Amino acid sequence: MQVWRLTKTRRASTAFDGEGARVNGARWNSRGTRVAYASGNSALAVLEVLVHMTGGGILPGYSLIAATLDDTVIEDLPASALPKDWNVSPIPPDVQAVGDAWIRSRRSLALRVPSAIVAGGFNILINPDHPDFRRLTVDSIAPYAFDPRLVR
Repeated sequence: MQVWRLTKTRRASTAFDGEGARVNGARWNSRGTRVAYASGNSALAVLEVLVHMTGGGILPGYSLIAATLDDTVIEDLPASALPKDWNVSPIPPDVQAVGDAWIRSRRSLALRVPSAIVAGGFNILINPDHPDFRRLTVDSIAPYAFDPRLVR
């Protein structure tokens, strides 16, 4: 399966180390838990960055990364495991607890979860501390220029 991540170019070489999510926390992890976020397609990767932007204007210095994961290392989060308020903001701690528990379990390298911003879309959580992390293959890193209409 191909996954996508949009990141600042200066962080492209460490895009899957999970440090940003560890420092800040995110939807599927609390602060202190390392996890890398990727998306099921490039468009969703762009939207996931834009939804967290404040201000606006031109956003220079981004790269779009395509990577491959073998399907055998990806687990799907069952709908029955979703807290009822999984897609609201601010993010409820019980949603973060789902990802934290998955990371601690080390059951799989990756966990497919639904996107909170695009119905039917999905994101992939990647555990950089999992023994199978070496099975993540970065296919390409390319400069990414936002369409100016997206950031007016």
